[in-house]
Formats: sequence, C-alpha cells, structure tokens
Amino acid sequence: MRERLARARRVVVKIGSRLLSEDPSGRPAALAGEVAALRARGVAAVVVSSGAIALGRQALGMTARPRELPRLQAAAAVGQGRLMQAWERAFAPHGIPVGQILLTHEDVSARGRFLAARHAIAALLELGAVPIINENDTVATDEIKFGDNDGLAALVTNLVAAEALIILTDVNGLHDADPRAGGVRIPIVQDIDREATAAGGSSSGVGTGGMASKVQAAKIAGRSGVPTVVAEGRRADVVQAVLAGEDLGTIFIPTDERLASRKHWIAYALRPAGSVVVDAGARMALVDRQKSLLPSGVRQVTGRFDAGEAVSILDEGGRELGRGLAAYSADEIERIRGKRSADIEGILGYKNLDEVIHRDDLVIL
Repeated sequence: MRERLARARRVVVKIGSRLLSEDPSGRPAALAGEVAALRARGVAAVVVSSGAIALGRQALGMTARPRELPRLQAAAAVGQGRLMQAWERAFAPHGIPVGQILLTHEDVSARGRFLAARHAIAALLELGAVPIINENDTVATDEIKFGDNDGLAALVTNLVAAEALIILTDVNGLHDADPRAGGVRIPIVQDIDREATAAGGSSSGVGTGGMASKVQAAKIAGRSGVPTVVAEGRRADVVQAVLAGEDLGTIFIPTDERLASRKHWIAYALRPAGSVVVDAGARMALVDRQKSLLPSGVRQVTGRFDAGEAVSILDEGGRELGRGLAAYSADEIERIRGKRSADIEGILGYKNLDEVIHRDDLVIL
C-alpha cells in the first residue's frame, strides 16, 4: 500500500495547530518547499491548515485557549489574516500564489455549495495556485463546526478527488499505548474499527483534535478509497518521504468497499436531522441485501425533519446502521410506519415513493 502513495497525483496535506504555533514561519516555509517540489514532478497538493485561533490567541495575549465561542471567533478573526500571511510568505520564494478557502459545515452539507467549493478549488489548481483550506472559525457555531480540521481534511479528500491524505502532527503516528509511557508505533492499520479503537482522544490544548479525531478522519477518507498517513510534521521532507513509501508514521488502509462521491457526501458531510428505528427484517434487507427502506420496517421516528433531509437509521438496539435521505418528513413517516407501500397514498392522500429511504440515497455504515 505504501508503494501506491508514490502514484498519487493529487494529495491533501493537513498540518495541525501545535506545529504551526511552535514555528509560525519556519513550518509553512518547509511545507511550501515540499509542495513546490511535488509540483515539479506533477503532483498537486491541497493544504488544510489549522492555526488561526492559535495565532490569534498569541496576538491577543490569551494565555489559554478560550472556551467561550465568541472569544474563539475573535481569536480566529485576528489569527486568520496572520495565518494567510505566513502561507503567502512561505510560497513567495517559489513563485506560487495561494488561495484562501474558508469552509463551514453548511458549505459541504448543502450539495450546491459542496459542488461550488469543488469547482473553486479545481480552478485554483488549474491556475497554478495552492488552495489553503481552513474552517471558517470566525462565523462557525456549535451547530455547524466540523470540530477539528482532521475531519475537514477527510471531507476535502472527497471534495477534491484526492488520492492520498497526509496528516502532519506532533507524534509519529498511532501507538499501541501512550508514546510517553513506552507505546510502540503501529506502522499499518488494516482494519480501523478492530485495530485502532484504543486511540486516545486527548487534545493538545492548542487545537481541538487528538489521535482519535485522526483515526476518524482516516476512516472517512478510507470510505472514498483514499489511504491516510499520520506522521510527525517536524521531520524534514516528511511529505516527500511519505509519498516515496518510507516507513513513517501510520498508514491507514482504505476499505475495499469504496463509496461514490455522492454517497460519501450523504454518509459524512450531512448531519442527521433525526432518526428512524427499523425492525430485524428491515435490518437484514438493508445490510445483507442492500435494499431500500420500506415503511413496513420502520418502528419508531425521532426528531423533526423534512423530506430530503438526512436521517440516521438505527436498529432496535440503538446501533446506527446507516444514513440516508428521507423521502418523507418525520410526521409523514410517523403516519405510515409499519404500513405497506401500497397503503401510503390512502393514508397521506399522495405518494412520493414506495420507499421511506431509497437505496440510491442510503449508505450502510
């Protein structure tokens, strides 16, 4: 699988807040040199950069990361310009322009805005610029935040059709225990659910991530068929070394069952507005036979949602089986649950589809 990295022609590189706050000029300069070298051999790179809040904190004299959302937004407002200045200065010696892309969760959850962002990034790459992507922390709220840029980077891999995701952090990959207590690096993870469940989720106090968020990012990218490497960003020429197949950090092998772009968007870019609980028969039809969800298999509806919104599909034990786009509103599904498809029109007075969620709009997780 590491040999496959050498064939990648479009990569997403995510760099964390701690690395940038340690060396706000040197670290971007080093990465810019690597991106320039990659471009010289035909590899396009998209950079997902944390650091706006950390740099804003420094400028505002904050001794710790604030917990209040307005103060986080204020720090981001001050720090975002400084962050982009750092990237502009880093790429200037190579004659490469940079373009700022600020995203909120709404930008990737609304299909039209998702496609608009995809086209804008494609245009930047075509024109020879390097996209620098960050969450729009200045306007993000608790309801629309990605939570960390690891998750954003994973969604960007699907957004730009990347062939590899490289997450640069302050540790050399996933370990079987805390590396400060003698934990050993895990070079390859074949099955994320089975092999990486012990990953810790502690935050550095500078950013919002942790190894758990990186593992989740690798899982999301893996459903697009994209391998993820988590590696130490302090190492010289780390990106080129990773793409050359060197045994650095941890590589997460993507799943064999690759999701199409639209289904990946349904599964990971959308946030469910509610849920439906299905019986054992429906569970078997969905998971084992990849069928649509019919109203006869629905046992319970929670939340308030309209037709076309995303919902979680739960089994009777509360385990999430998948996600999909509802063909009916929560109120409508409540009225037709447990009924035959042939009865829908008689109950509602109309019928959109025979299915509550059509299989083309459904992803099994």
